[in-house]
Amino acid sequence: MSVPARPATRSGRQWPVVAVVALGGAIGACGRYGASLIWTTPPGGFPWTTLLVNVVGCAVIGVFMAVISDVRSVHRLVRPFFGTGVLGGFTTFSTYAVDIERLVDAGRARTGVAYLGLTLLAALTAVWSAVWLTRRVRAWRRP
Repeated sequence: MSVPARPATRSGRQWPVVAVVALGGAIGACGRYGASLIWTTPPGGFPWTTLLVNVVGCAVIGVFMAVISDVRSVHRLVRPFFGTGVLGGFTTFSTYAVDIERLVDAGRARTGVAYLGLTLLAALTAVWSAVWLTRRVRAWRRP
């Protein structure tokens, strides 16, 4: 009894996706790191930089998805590169979780809970607003 071989086309098509996600993730993470160097958060301070990065990243995700969903002929690596890679590397929900933990450990549990809720609300609002606005602008610009 022989085991059927995996199709070569599928495994061969995965490597470019993995590569562009990794490249995009590195670019996005560098952007996030740059933001943290420009706008530092003092120990125990409110993590405004992480909040801003996540909200801006979510807004860009909204614009990107609204635009890309209307485009029929986009290269198959655009979404994984920009959406998953760049924006996934730029937004930082792991740092968000660590920020909450640090606030709680510093005796600022209320601030941590407020930050938790504010980030969630702001990120979802940013995505929704960006999609809505992008679709309105695109509809307005169509002849």
